[in-house]
Amino acid sequence: MGLYLPFAITLVAAVGWSGFWIYARAQAAERIEAGAEQLRKAGYDVSWAERRITGYPFRLNVTLTDARLREPSGWGLAAPRLETQAYMHGLGTWVIATPTGLTFTRPTGGAVSVKGDVIHASLSHLDSPLPNFSFEGTKLTFAPAAGAQPFALSAADKVEFHLRPGPDDQAAVMFKVDAGKAQLSGLFARLAGDKPISILWDSTLSKVSAFKGGDWPDAVRSWVAAGGLMTVRQAGVTAGEAVIGAKSGTLGVGYDGRLTGHLDVTLREAPKALSAMAETGVIRPEAALAASAVAAARQGTGDVAQANVTFQAGQTTLGPVAVGPAPKVY
Repeated sequence: MGLYLPFAITLVAAVGWSGFWIYARAQAAERIEAGAEQLRKAGYDVSWAERRITGYPFRLNVTLTDARLREPSGWGLAAPRLETQAYMHGLGTWVIATPTGLTFTRPTGGAVSVKGDVIHASLSHLDSPLPNFSFEGTKLTFAPAAGAQPFALSAADKVEFHLRPGPDDQAAVMFKVDAGKAQLSGLFARLAGDKPISILWDSTLSKVSAFKGGDWPDAVRSWVAAGGLMTVRQAGVTAGEAVIGAKSGTLGVGYDGRLTGHLDVTLREAPKALSAMAETGVIRPEAALAASAVAAARQGTGDVAQANVTFQAGQTTLGPVAVGPAPKVY
């Protein structure tokens, strides 16, 4: 018994673990199919050419080839190869990677191909109403498809996005771009020239449980109807010498789908930025001239001006000057 019992225990454990892995593999396949079918019933386009589940004995690796997801309002993602992985002792946390890049589709702008040294994400707390999600890409390039509208960036050293649930039906949203490169034409290119672009957005959302619907506009309307608001903790865009920053503000969405609320901002090289916006058609030339006068009047001893940007009734105002339409959320 002393000789054979350890081997027998090991064999039983191996058979039991193998059975558990096979059961977990079947459950993963079943949940993937059920989730895809639920999305299809909600109007999403979900497909893949092939699915493989491997990773025995200690992981579940799910690999999809030619994976596609498109929501009803037109936003979509596609990847030639989508790899996901979770450890058997932690099936609530999944790591996702697209080693050959991905393509995202804009409702009106068309498709943009994204490639990079690293493109990966993580998803955890799947049983919670709002899971944790993180995305990271390094040494990225952005190439619009033939016939698609240009994209603001042609490359970036690093792009991050993080979503974290919080107490009291809140969630934190953070987006960051490091050392971005503007496309050859457009607003960013006029501002930055050959210098890098950085973007930061750090905010908190309230009433996140209400953010649900058949597509993006429906989810936003449901969130607004529940009283959802976005509180900006820190935000900023650096394009060459021009900088716009915000350390406080509250934003919402109006009935017309445009942004509402206000931001307390700091502006550096404001006349240059406003002139570039006028040249690219973002704002009217006369509005740019008036807004430059407002920024100059509020400029301190340096070249930094303090101002308030308000989004109201479909318009964006810098101080008392209407500079153009408020950004559309949907």
